[in-house]
Amino acid sequence: MYQLRDTIKATLDEIQRNDLVLPAIQREFVWRPDQIYKLFDSIMQGYPFGAFLYWRVQPENSGNFRFFDFVRDYHQRNNPHCPPLPALYNRRLTAVLDGQQRLTALNIGLRGSMAWKRPRLWWNNPDAFPKRRLYFDLLWEPNQDDEGMKYRFEFRTREGAEATHAGECWFPVGDVLGMEADDIYDCVTERLSLGHKNHRGAFRTLSRLYQIVHSEKIVSSYEETSQELDKVLQIFIRTNDGATPLAYSDMLLSIAVSQWQEKDAREEIHTLVDELNRIGRGFTLSKDWVLKAGLMLSDIGSVGFKVDNFNRENMTVLEEKWDSVKHSLTLTVQLVSSFGFSEQNLRSYNAILPIAYYLHKKGYGEPYLTRNEFKQDREVIREWLIRSLLKSGVWGSGLDTLLTAIRRVIGESGGADFP
Repeated sequence: MYQLRDTIKATLDEIQRNDLVLPAIQREFVWRPDQIYKLFDSIMQGYPFGAFLYWRVQPENSGNFRFFDFVRDYHQRNNPHCPPLPALYNRRLTAVLDGQQRLTALNIGLRGSMAWKRPRLWWNNPDAFPKRRLYFDLLWEPNQDDEGMKYRFEFRTREGAEATHAGECWFPVGDVLGMEADDIYDCVTERLSLGHKNHRGAFRTLSRLYQIVHSEKIVSSYEETSQELDKVLQIFIRTNDGATPLAYSDMLLSIAVSQWQEKDAREEIHTLVDELNRIGRGFTLSKDWVLKAGLMLSDIGSVGFKVDNFNRENMTVLEEKWDSVKHSLTLTVQLVSSFGFSEQNLRSYNAILPIAYYLHKKGYGEPYLTRNEFKQDREVIREWLIRSLLKSGVWGSGLDTLLTAIRRVIGESGGADFP
């Protein structure tokens, strides 16, 4: 069912009340700052920004499904994930199947902030992630090189917004939410003298922002009313398949989420990724890598991202073995870190998957990292890893076939040491 819903502010209010939520099958927020700038510019220029696909969940079923909140204050290290919501019993909910990135971008731009790592700083440096809010320049005039961008939006720290250059006037976008129409003139006058040559232009620009947030009903949607999760999952996959920002592994993770019975696959995988990336001097492992590792360590089919590998039977096996898989991956990253590797010099994360499979097959635990009886084995692994990284093309094309073959060799080696 198609319908024109409401204004941006009313939609954000729905998010704040948890009337508009994300189902567990949804992916994470993946947009870059420049994509958020383009979205706001498009809306300001009156361009259509697409209808949303919603799933209407009836009150009697709201407690049967797992839902998540939208990201508001994004932090690349400390808060990159959609926060889980408690069970929402007897609530009439609307879950977003398509449009999460756009809605999250609006939520961050108007109500939240973004903090991403500054270059050349360590991940554990507290100054590496400055908090930035979305601002836009009331005085900016586009030129021919701006690729059709008529408005200038940027995430800036408060200090950066205050330290303006001549011809700039940075306004925090989120402040428009608490404004009334009568406040616009005074707001501009506070920033620019009444006789400023661009006073009228700044007034028109801020008025436009107020209008598209408070007045124009530009948020439209289609609604799915089925209460069957399998059907909703198929709609989600068909809607998102082929979308450039959506990795195929995201859809496969969605399938795992819907099929695990005891554990929350989404929370388990994302938590593990965060924990692994904090080991030693830091890594940038992804959920894709963890999923591939889960397939490899659980001896599921080939190691590739194929729908057949993510059937209910295989996902049951992965869930049953998850605790031991998680332990082996943690041990592997700790071992690799002890070799001196980190995000700075580990050229291929796939190179450590055979090590993880070997440690998992052996059932090794924490003592493996320090005991002298394993010293020679650790050295063999270290030398093998370095050689494989130095030799060009080892971890390139044909990766799934290679990993499946290596898994077979390790499984059949039967020796006491790394083969």
